[in-house]
Amino acid sequence: MPAISDSKAIIVGGTHGIGLATAELLVHEGATLIVTGRNHKKLRSVQAQLGDRVTVEECDITLTEAGSVIAAQVQKTFGSGPQLDLVFINAGYARLESVATVSEASFRRTFDTNVFGAFFVAQALSSLIKPEGSIVFTTSIANRRGIPGMSVYSASKAAVHSFVQSLAAELAARRVRVNSVSPGYIKTPTMGIEGTSGEDLDSFEKQGAQITPLGRVGTAEEVAKAVVFLGYEATFTTGSEIVIDGGLLSLEKVNH
Repeated sequence: MPAISDSKAIIVGGTHGIGLATAELLVHEGATLIVTGRNHKKLRSVQAQLGDRVTVEECDITLTEAGSVIAAQVQKTFGSGPQLDLVFINAGYARLESVATVSEASFRRTFDTNVFGAFFVAQALSSLIKPEGSIVFTTSIANRRGIPGMSVYSASKAAVHSFVQSLAAELAARRVRVNSVSPGYIKTPTMGIEGTSGEDLDSFEKQGAQITPLGRVGTAEEVAKAVVFLGYEATFTTGSEIVIDGGLLSLEKVNH
């Protein structure tokens, strides 16, 4: 099993929530990281919080050049050739919108972030991962359950789930594993949703607790532990998805 201590990792989308919790866990275990994000202020906060084991890179993965920018930072920080033990592609975008109200701009932003960005960043970084290294993506329980208001997000995460399996098959010859974590309702500052009022977020969280047999939403730290497990411990697992949803019930069961 690869040791976390002295390992090298990158978290794409690591300034808050699941990404930040994973960064905190890895730094605590002795890893050296690159953390990317779009928000300059949040990146500076991450740098101050986690110290000199972390290098931050401001980058919007919806841009065509994002993959090459991030790859260049990896080589600048860690050196040329395969250096990475873990790539965690966590950046994502979601809005609560009914099918009738989805705009072209919202649709494109969701797919540009969750599919286009994730795909081409993975493409750019795949050659920089060591043999026995790992890629972990964040998908969502929405890719397998109908959730009102999340049609576009669900479709985008289903595409990522499919990509994980194909990439796992392609990288198996290099002994690079590719897996995903599929969170349910997780307590983060935004609950994974952009542009939603505090009142709506409270309602969303209560709905999550109601339909989860464990009676609560999950924590970012619980997802981070699953990311680290897939990244370092699950050495005979590839093309798989760990669902982290507290045994989430279908909405049909709740409504009937």
